[in-house]
Amino acid sequence: MQSGQPQGLTSYAEADLQIIRTMWHPGTFYWFWIMVTGLGVAVGAIAWGYQIVTGLGAANVMHPVMWASYLTNFVFWVGIAHSGTLISAILFLFRASWRTTVSRASEAMTIFAVMIAGLFPLIHLGRVWIVYWILPYPNERNLWPNFQSPLVFDVIAISTYLTVSFLFWYTGMIPDLATIRDRTTGWRSRVYGFLALGWEGSNQSWRHYGTAYLFFAALATPLVISVHSVVSWDFALGISPGWHSTIFAPYFVAGAIHSGLAMVLVLLIPLRKIYKFENLLTIYVFEQIARTIILTGLIVGYSYAVEHFMSVYSGNEPEATQYHWRMTGYYSWCYWMMVVCNVFVPIALFFKKVRTNLKALFTIGILVLIGMWFERLVIIAGTQAHEFDPYSWGVYKYPSMVEWCILVGSFSLFFFLFLLFAKFLPTISITELKEAIPPGEIKG
Repeated sequence: MQSGQPQGLTSYAEADLQIIRTMWHPGTFYWFWIMVTGLGVAVGAIAWGYQIVTGLGAANVMHPVMWASYLTNFVFWVGIAHSGTLISAILFLFRASWRTTVSRASEAMTIFAVMIAGLFPLIHLGRVWIVYWILPYPNERNLWPNFQSPLVFDVIAISTYLTVSFLFWYTGMIPDLATIRDRTTGWRSRVYGFLALGWEGSNQSWRHYGTAYLFFAALATPLVISVHSVVSWDFALGISPGWHSTIFAPYFVAGAIHSGLAMVLVLLIPLRKIYKFENLLTIYVFEQIARTIILTGLIVGYSYAVEHFMSVYSGNEPEATQYHWRMTGYYSWCYWMMVVCNVFVPIALFFKKVRTNLKALFTIGILVLIGMWFERLVIIAGTQAHEFDPYSWGVYKYPSMVEWCILVGSFSLFFFLFLLFAKFLPTISITELKEAIPPGEIKG
């Protein structure tokens, strides 16, 4: 019978060596992808530099659609960040055993996704060198930010989420860093020893560690709900048809977890193959992730249906016209792509043969990510293109080459950071891996 427990490990030394060996000898395939993603990062950086030199006109952003691909990417990456906390914190509180081998990579995914999300408001700003104008420090220009604006809520919520997520991630790694310190010599031992903060493995250290890890798990859990709710208020607090909706907060949270779980599949399935973690990242673990995607997909589908029902039931003509235009207008192909990818494709996961087929899971993960990106584009660009005044209607036709390059650069940066994490830090929690070894199988 399959389970989420590690297979074939009979000693703590084996657990140490299986994780640590991947850090010293990742293989040729690893370095190939380091070069590919590094090239993608360079492409994105050059495109951003070109936009800074030539102006925001390098992007196809113009009236009336002033929020386009950059804000779409911002909301997308904030959403990606959520499943790391879901798997690590919430499942830890509920003592779900299958989270053991996926929690560390999911936490790293959270950190990197939030960092990349934070870049896009700067990219969207255009004149990034005057970003300090919006900081609340005394100045003679009286350029104080409006603290009632949800855009300010974003800064507070996301920075808090990043801080707590980083502390949660780092706290969980401290015993593992001490293990690496003890199994290395020279500069590596000194570096990992510094990062281990003097960990000795005493009873008192373990007691404080358990308390701190539980505290951060409990603190991070409500942030899963609050952060993306705040992001949704960027839109819901506006009066534009298609945005002014009370369902946006739970709708955005469900969509965030939906896309985040898909990214977990896209990251961990290749990681399992490259590092030969078949005995750790078992089929059972991926099946549990797939079952969670079924749940979030159903919630997202329900949200789509409720949105359209309320637009008709409310009797609000601009609202009803907006949703009708989404299904039949310029962005209709984006709308139907998001419905198919986010709602209908995950239905295949009801079948066990699909849930236990890694190629099918990887494909579904890619399709869900595509669908969630188009969902954000439809919400952001679709509403601005078709507001109250027909005289002001217009469309955001397509991303410019600069926007495409920056999008490629953002994905490349995400995977580049994840590859660096996989090289220099343990991708699976050694401590929790040892705890998961059945006591009767431990030989020494």
